[in-house]
Amino acid sequence: MDCGIFTSKTILLFLSLVFWAAGTALAYVGAYVIRSYKDFDSFIQDKYTLVPAAIIIGVSVVMFIFGLVGCCATIRESKVGLSFFFLIIMVIFAAEVAALVFSFIYQNKINGDLERSMNDVFSKYDGQGPETSAVDYLQSQLHCCGVRNYTSWSNTTWFTSHNNTVPQSCCKNTTSTECTGRLDRLDLLNQEGCEPKLNSLLQGVLSYAMLVILGFAIIKFFGMLSVCVITCKSGSRRSGYQPLYA
Repeated sequence: MDCGIFTSKTILLFLSLVFWAAGTALAYVGAYVIRSYKDFDSFIQDKYTLVPAAIIIGVSVVMFIFGLVGCCATIRESKVGLSFFFLIIMVIFAAEVAALVFSFIYQNKINGDLERSMNDVFSKYDGQGPETSAVDYLQSQLHCCGVRNYTSWSNTTWFTSHNNTVPQSCCKNTTSTECTGRLDRLDLLNQEGCEPKLNSLLQGVLSYAMLVILGFAIIKFFGMLSVCVITCKSGSRRSGYQPLYA
């Protein structure tokens, strides 16, 4: 067997087998991104930031279905099958590139939108209701207090109506009776702001997703090259070489 054909077949068979594993990994990444945003959806008003995750999950479903197609087409060296497989890889490659672009765009948009929406939610904190639950969950999970830092609470209704105290969720130990939210015991409070921590978390999630997508996009690129090699070599072999003489 021609070395180029053998190498290309090996790459495509490997790619076909990886399709299932890649589909699983992408589905996990997409679900991870959605879950991360869902945990803090009260603070994120721009739902279009979930577009990359939706694309990733869609790609993973397609990869599961077409992995078998690539394997069969490669073994049989079917020109029609390989052409179809090439089209599949190209579509997925384009989708992954689109996901990378969207991730890059929204990674740069997160900061300003996040602080604005967080200020709105924190200002509605009243000790009950969905905004209160969202803020308490955020502060306890990220071990933070206030939007920029603990002093951000001084601009809220809660602070002035509760003897200049911050919520219990700002306490380092929320079950401690010593921590009452008073600012004269800062050693008992988390002093870092929630916006920098949440922004860092979301940026990390998107960066992780972008690295995974980039890795699989590179694999798809070499897969397309391999299809071209097999198709060209097989066509030449069947029709016979036509040497050119000067």
